[in-house]
Amino acid sequence: MKNYETPQEEFWAGNFGNEYIIRNESQELLASNLRFFSEALKQASSIESCLELGANIGMNLRALKLLYPRIDLRGVEINPSAANLLTKFIGPEKVFQGSILDYQVAEQSDLLLIKTVLIHINPEMLHSVYEKMYQASSRYILICEYYNTTPVTISYRGHNDRLFKRDFAGEILDIYSNLKMIDYGFAYHRIPPFMNDDISWFLLEKIS
Repeated sequence: MKNYETPQEEFWAGNFGNEYIIRNESQELLASNLRFFSEALKQASSIESCLELGANIGMNLRALKLLYPRIDLRGVEINPSAANLLTKFIGPEKVFQGSILDYQVAEQSDLLLIKTVLIHINPEMLHSVYEKMYQASSRYILICEYYNTTPVTISYRGHNDRLFKRDFAGEILDIYSNLKMIDYGFAYHRIPPFMNDDISWFLLEKIS
């Protein structure tokens, strides 16, 4: 396996990332994602392209394809097994198999999507990821993560230093003055048909 810059990258590129695939491939999750994105993107105008950072096998992108049948999809995924499955859905030329930290933005998409990925990024690397998110979006950024008013680290399935909660959207808004939050919400796991955890989402738009 490649030597990664942070232990968090190694974690997701290896066996734990492989196990994640098995836990998160289901028609129920696809239906839940469809409901989720229908709500989270209701204030967005036409979306013709999307790049997802941390796309895994493409369950989020599959839901977006149902909402926007003509959408051009691309993804960045660190886990080789997940990336291989993702290529079967959107094509190998649309997938960057590697760390978000190694990804070089070559073109912009209407929508930059990141969902329960920032929480697993080493906090020291967040500003680098924020910059990639900003540069990769031509209009919208959709952030879907666990929220906390102040940075906090919690145990993740028995592993330490693998899940970090904070105000990701607020930090990005503080950095880029031409970003505006146009919608936000909360997906509560007790309300059917959501299979997602308790996720806060924020839809940001670039204002020229």
